[in-house]
Amino acid sequence: MSTWSVGRYEAVAEFISPIAVEVVAAVPHGAGTALVDLACGTGNASLHAAGLGARVTGVDITPELLAIAEAKPGGDAVEWVAADASATGLPDASFDTAVSNMGIIFVEPTAMVAELARLLKPAGTLGFSTWVKAGDNPFFTPVVDVLGQPEPGPYSPDQWGVPELVHERLDPDFADVAIDSGTLTWRFGSVDDAVRFVTDESPMHVTTLTYLDDETRSRLIAAFTAAFTAHESSDGTVAFDAPYAVITARRR
Repeated sequence: MSTWSVGRYEAVAEFISPIAVEVVAAVPHGAGTALVDLACGTGNASLHAAGLGARVTGVDITPELLAIAEAKPGGDAVEWVAADASATGLPDASFDTAVSNMGIIFVEPTAMVAELARLLKPAGTLGFSTWVKAGDNPFFTPVVDVLGQPEPGPYSPDQWGVPELVHERLDPDFADVAIDSGTLTWRFGSVDDAVRFVTDESPMHVTTLTYLDDETRSRLIAAFTAAFTAHESSDGTVAFDAPYAVITARRR
C-alpha cells in the first residue's frame, strides 16, 4: 500500500481541482493533442484535458487512485497507466504536452526531469503546479512544532517553488521557463472539519499520525486544532491561503 492510498486522497483532489484547470489552460491541449498527465492521482487534469479533446494518458503509481479516476464521468476517454512517474515505460518523444497537478513535485527531481525530457517531442510543452513555502502553514507548522524540523533530505516538494532551483533543474533540457504565482484558499465548514481532513483524509497527514504513539498523536492533533482555530471566522468557518505556482517550459 502506498502513502497515497491511505486516507481519502479524493478530498485533497477536490480542493486542488481549480489548479488542475489552470495547469491545462497554460499548455497546448486542443483536439488531438497527445498529452500525458504524470502523477495524475484521481485524474483532475487528465479528465479536464480529455474533455477539451486532447488524447490523454494518465500515469500514477497508485492503482487505487487510478480506479477512482477511471470510474469518473469521462474516465473511459483516458488511457490509465499504473507506473512510477519518473519511469513510465511509455515510448520516447510520444507526447506534445506533459502536465502534473501537485504530483511530480513529490518525485525525485533528477529522474523526473529526465523522464519529462524523454517523453516530450522536440518543442513539446511542460506544465505543472507546485506549492510555494509559506511562513504560516496550518498544515505543516504544527508538525514542526510537535515533531521538530524534519531531517534534511536530498529534495522536498516545495523546492519547486524556488525559482533558482526551477531554472537549475529545467534549463538544460527546457527553454522559455515561466513561473506564474497563485493563491489557493483552503475552506472548511468548521474547525472540526479541518481537523478531520488531516486525521482522516489527507494521505500525508494520515500517514504521519499513524506512526506516532498515542501521547504524541494527541499533541499533534491539538496543535492542528489550535492552528485551524487561529483562522476561524465568526461564523465558525475556517479559511487560509496557500501560495502555489504554475510552471511552464518548452522542450529544447
